[in-house]
Amino acid sequence: MGWLVDRYGVKRPYSICFALWCLAAAATGAVTALPALIVMRLVIGAAEAVVIPATYRYLADHFEETRKGTALGIFSIGGKMGPALGAPVAAWMIIAYSWQAMFIVTGLLGLVWLIPWLLMVRNDYPSGEELAIAKHRAAAVPLGNLLASPVVWGGLINNFCYSYFAFYCMTWMPAYLVEQRGLSLEKSGLYTFFSFAGIAIVAALAGWLADRLIARGHDAVAVRKAFIVAGFVGGTTILLGVYSRSPTMALFWNVLSLSLLGLATANNLALVKLTLIPRQAVGLNTGLQQVATSLAGGVSASLSGWLLYLGKGNYTFAMLAIFVFLLLGAMSTVMLLQRKWAPKVDQPGYEQSEAIRANR
Repeated sequence: MGWLVDRYGVKRPYSICFALWCLAAAATGAVTALPALIVMRLVIGAAEAVVIPATYRYLADHFEETRKGTALGIFSIGGKMGPALGAPVAAWMIIAYSWQAMFIVTGLLGLVWLIPWLLMVRNDYPSGEELAIAKHRAAAVPLGNLLASPVVWGGLINNFCYSYFAFYCMTWMPAYLVEQRGLSLEKSGLYTFFSFAGIAIVAALAGWLADRLIARGHDAVAVRKAFIVAGFVGGTTILLGVYSRSPTMALFWNVLSLSLLGLATANNLALVKLTLIPRQAVGLNTGLQQVATSLAGGVSASLSGWLLYLGKGNYTFAMLAIFVFLLLGAMSTVMLLQRKWAPKVDQPGYEQSEAIRANR
């Protein structure tokens, strides 16, 4: 998808994939056989893959450095408020109706988003001449250049560590609140809402504040790295919750830890997907970074389950794994995210694309 949006724009690929994504989500609740259910989940994952590369391609084309953090903070609100609202709403729909009805309703309602998207976003599908320019521009930073950059690997580590915690909160945290802290399913969904609402608000504020500091002349890389490290370290406070004997304090640390991770959200996204990445390769690099994000989802769900088994139903080992990954993310930020290690641009390909642009 990253390769696609670098060449063919954002609006049309996003529209097609989003429609397919929503329809597959609705079909998840309608199919009756396990193989069909698996196929629908695979289709959802494949279509959903367009979201992040298309978003960053759009941001790279329309936002300067002093506005990227704010834009990504606003974008992150949507990404976090989805799970925040989805947890209690989905729990209510499953209890009141069925899990099938939940998938059908949420899938079809998502299609409403296409209306303002198609009406308000400018068509950026390239003409033949523009397509030639886009191809030459994208070829100036091939995949090999990205894979040779410590910045890209630092981003992969960061996105994995960040997403490991976020996916844990979406998958195992509700179960932890029910099984170990005695909450009902409805209340666990409510506290999941508080956690994701907290990270959304902090992410938006942290992105805006970083932009203001950069606009005042502070180095963009140094500013965003400081916020990222603070976010990863702040997230480790989840460990205080598992060792707390008071259910109230455990809930407090659960909500606070994910909220503090919001300090890293927009700034990490800006740094490893925009600030330190050549503009020509934003889509391709973002798609590459999403590999780490998606991998984190599978590893978080399965590793946490295995650690829960080792702990005989106690979540301490699972929380310790989060602690280790968050510290790894902080170290990766300090050591690997340096301007001198940004991906290299192949000048012949870049100059050729600029020559084509100049001759238009």
